[in-house]
Amino acid sequence: MHVRSLAALLALCTALGSVAAHAETYPSRPITMVVPSGPAGAVDSIARVFAQYLGQQLGQTIVVDNRAGAGGNIGTDAAAKAAHDGYTLLMAASSAQTINPSLYSKIPFDPIKDFEPISVIATAPYALVVNTKVPANTVAELIALARKQPLYYGSAGNGSLNHLLAEMLKTSASIDMTHVPYKAVAAAAADTVSGQVQVLFGSLPGVMPLVRSGQLRALAVVTAQRTKLAPELPTIAESVPGFQVTAWYGLMAPAGTPRAVLDKLQAATVKVLANKEFSEMLAKQGAETTTTWSTSQQFKALIVQDLAMWGQVVKTSGAKVD
Repeated sequence: MHVRSLAALLALCTALGSVAAHAETYPSRPITMVVPSGPAGAVDSIARVFAQYLGQQLGQTIVVDNRAGAGGNIGTDAAAKAAHDGYTLLMAASSAQTINPSLYSKIPFDPIKDFEPISVIATAPYALVVNTKVPANTVAELIALARKQPLYYGSAGNGSLNHLLAEMLKTSASIDMTHVPYKAVAAAAADTVSGQVQVLFGSLPGVMPLVRSGQLRALAVVTAQRTKLAPELPTIAESVPGFQVTAWYGLMAPAGTPRAVLDKLQAATVKVLANKEFSEMLAKQGAETTTTWSTSQQFKALIVQDLAMWGQVVKTSGAKVD
């Protein structure tokens, strides 16, 4: 064998051996989990609970690192550019990963090429709610009402999930409603209660306390199937076929992370998802665990699907952020 070829072969064997040894001992030190939002939000709350249980499975501490800003772009980009050794992970939110690439004219990361998807951890159902004086008790009645008189809907701002869900409904049901953007969804919810706006899409944890106290009326959820968190609510798809949205949170690693390390993380994640105590803790926060997208292939397929869906919604609605 040629000397150079032999040297190259030896170098390759050494590299492979190093990767194998790394995977075998992984994790040998604490892991950082980047959360692309501030403390106390939905992503942060889910990440902290998950980090505790994943750490138990891996036998290591997992430190949550909040990197808020630019709608999740700053934290997501930081994770994308981290060392691909398994010691930096990302708790990705579907909005930053699949809405932002269409919403922003330029983002610093590629949602497909820059990440290794590991598993979806949880989904957070959103509900369609209305002011209690709105004469509509079902989605079909709301659609009929929108065709007769002007309706206004609130959101957390241009390009927010609340905004785009309402735009989806407008397109899917061929109706018109006027968008009233707020700086935060709490302000939009307060004005929906007072009647300044009539319609709002909100996460279950955010709107169900107002529904159960009689301050808002819930009409439906946006998920494909009814949610066990509010089983009394129908889905919008029962009135508007094809309307379904999954707001998800998933574990990712920087592209290039060794497959053996990814497999170890995925196996540990599946064990966490099967933990009844973990599921119950997430349910208290208005989120549901799921194993539907618990492999990298399934998770990647979901991302590709959502990128196409939100790209069309953003284009139709004209929602853009410079």
